[in-house]
Amino acid sequence: MDFSTIKTELDNNIFTITINRPDKLNALNKTVLEELNIAMESVYNDEKIKAVIITGAGEKAFVAGADIAEFTQVKDDEGSLLSKKGQDVFFKIENCPKPVIAAVNGFALGGGCELAMACHFRLASPNAKFGQPEVNLGLIPGYGGTQRLTRLVGKGKAMELMMTGNMIGADEAKNLGLVNYVEEQENLIPITKDIINLILTKSPFAISKIIEAVNFPLNKEGFREEARLFGEAFASDDKKEGTAAFLEKRKPAFK
Repeated sequence: MDFSTIKTELDNNIFTITINRPDKLNALNKTVLEELNIAMESVYNDEKIKAVIITGAGEKAFVAGADIAEFTQVKDDEGSLLSKKGQDVFFKIENCPKPVIAAVNGFALGGGCELAMACHFRLASPNAKFGQPEVNLGLIPGYGGTQRLTRLVGKGKAMELMMTGNMIGADEAKNLGLVNYVEEQENLIPITKDIINLILTKSPFAISKIIEAVNFPLNKEGFREEARLFGEAFASDDKKEGTAAFLEKRKPAFK
């Protein structure tokens, strides 16, 4: 299958999806989300695929966020729909009955952090950085970040990270439970595959039921509310100022 923004490879039943926009630090845009959705459809339907790794091209970034320039083409009243579209793709990852592991090789910010959190668990390289800096744009996380980050690191730390927009390094992310292992970049994919190969010796039916059971308490109302509130933020003057400042490489002057 030919894609323009992702690469896929099937090796020994492990399907690797690589976000492939290294010149843009693998930023998520509409095409990336569409192609990621198609790739995940094949994961659900292809019996040869037993597990998935999601990673980013190059050594600098997993996914450094959403493509902010694309936001300027979205109408104010379409913010909630934009949020829901991303959420739907990430639900497909989170609820996949086959293991989906993130190998985070660098920046995982904004939508990139949300993509990593939608995976069943995460390994990171020492240069990985995690964060939800949407507040700097006058926005909130919209692809599930308000819900998943809170569940993974606890309410207090999640509030701090989302309110400050600060990044944390790989070791702090591991201490918080956001990532399971920190491994040197050259070992990241091989060790991820080692863990997957151990999982693949177990009952695939039981693995699928573990995923289903662990995900069960996730409150869908919270995600719907996030999309609604993202829409309100998206239509705000602060968002217009925040995105303009980002694209013009200056500090925003929020009202």
